[in-house]
Amino acid sequence: MAIGLAAALLLPGAAWAEGERPKIVATTGMVADLVRAVAGDRAEVEALMGEGVDPHLFKPTRSDTVKLLRADAVFISGLHLEGKMTAAFDRLRESGKPVVALGDAVPKERLLSPPEFEGAHDPHIWMDVGIWASTLPAIRDGLARLDPAGAETYARNADAYGAELTRLDAYARRILSSIPGKARVLVTAHDAFNYLGRAYAIEVRGIQGISTESEAGLRIIEELAALLADRGVPAVFPETSVSDRNVHALVEGAGARGHRVTLGGALFSDAMGAPGSYEGTYIGMIDHNVTTIARALGGEAPADGFQGKLALAQR
Repeated sequence: MAIGLAAALLLPGAAWAEGERPKIVATTGMVADLVRAVAGDRAEVEALMGEGVDPHLFKPTRSDTVKLLRADAVFISGLHLEGKMTAAFDRLRESGKPVVALGDAVPKERLLSPPEFEGAHDPHIWMDVGIWASTLPAIRDGLARLDPAGAETYARNADAYGAELTRLDAYARRILSSIPGKARVLVTAHDAFNYLGRAYAIEVRGIQGISTESEAGLRIIEELAALLADRGVPAVFPETSVSDRNVHALVEGAGARGHRVTLGGALFSDAMGAPGSYEGTYIGMIDHNVTTIARALGGEAPADGFQGKLALAQR
């Protein structure tokens, strides 16, 4: 039977004795991968949400709550991405648990503020590689506060991973710029790609709003179908963590207007690929997305992606 966080705070947390590695819990796979890159082998990092899990709708189970309580620190994406866990994070902070929100490290002027989110920001910041890289110092400093003896290691790892992300950002910019002008429209299941669109100069349209809790109306599908037909956009994209029902309705709507639209390949939006796979890393996730988008919309990109590691299904 599930227990609330207030009751669970009475459970004893694991003590971190000298010589042990700190235990870190990260909410999403993207956050966990970034923290692992900085922590190296000095900390144990576990992701709370697995492959295909929608963080907008995620509610922690009893076992999840226990993991959060027994962690030495919790790293979250923030900006209300994990909206149903906000109260849980508040309780953890009140109990003295370090909770590091990566979104808090991003300057406000770099955040997108959609009109439907009064007073809030679009939380999908990992879709802009440059913005995601800018959160590395917050991770470095958070780990160093927990484990001062590892500060030099954390700084070195953060610099090295930041250099990898700079190369990934350059790759994304180069291949997405090869998409022909009229086809530079990315239509997906929900508005998770606005940061990608701004960073790499692609118009982005989502069937649903920024949160997957919003419903896509018939009017929106009709408008997008007309856009696809008018612009001659060749493909639309489902997402691995969101139902593809509305995307299929959009394909049918474009077909009714005499324009054939294909499914360009499922994109990773709010969750990464399978654990242990290349697409199960942040770099692999973004490589898959930008390579898939470029190839489906008529751009030029290597079939095996940024590092020659994309899965055979991509080729």
